[in-house]
Amino acid sequence: MTQKVVIFDLDDTLYKEIEYVESAYQDIANWLESIHNIHDVYGYMISCFYNKENVFERVNKNYLLNIDIDQYLEKYRNHYPNLVLEANTITMLNELLKNNCYLGIITDGRELTQRNKINALALHNYILEKECVISESFGYSKPSLENYLYFSEKLGNKQYYYVGDNTSKDFIAPNYLGWKSVCLLDDGRNIHKQSFFECKEKLPQYIISDILELLDIILK
Repeated sequence: MTQKVVIFDLDDTLYKEIEYVESAYQDIANWLESIHNIHDVYGYMISCFYNKENVFERVNKNYLLNIDIDQYLEKYRNHYPNLVLEANTITMLNELLKNNCYLGIITDGRELTQRNKINALALHNYILEKECVISESFGYSKPSLENYLYFSEKLGNKQYYYVGDNTSKDFIAPNYLGWKSVCLLDDGRNIHKQSFFECKEKLPQYIISDILELLDIILK
């Protein structure tokens, strides 16, 4: 039987990116409270985020601070997040490994930021570090073919799947390469909203509402 290779997006697929946002804001709030003796910063930042305001500019203005925005951004991007995999995701990954599937990740973002997420989620228990393709260090971002060819050229004649959430860029390359593309539906928490009125090349072949449904597609 041909081995199945399952490659995942990271943010809003293997975990919810809003959890990273919340973790970063909490880290920054703790820092601000410790050095400026101000309180309730976290709740204010979350409120600004959901109101689609410039969070760090609003914090400076509301609390009469003069902190460089780049300093906020550095802390946001480089903090080590408080993240855990959901139970259904753990079950899904374990079942795929039990059935001899080969797992990997293709994710856009900064190397340190994405690597911290991967480590915090303990994804090394399921996916080898060398099989985590991060755009900043790899040199290509989705929908570039190179990220996907990294796996198919190395692993050869296998059955490939890509699991993501972003309908603007996640599925273009795997569709072109003849992979099976699977979209995890937004449960209302996604950072990037989905559209299924895109051109055919952008649309996934399968749509699931729960990550466990992936097992029915791959292991059937």
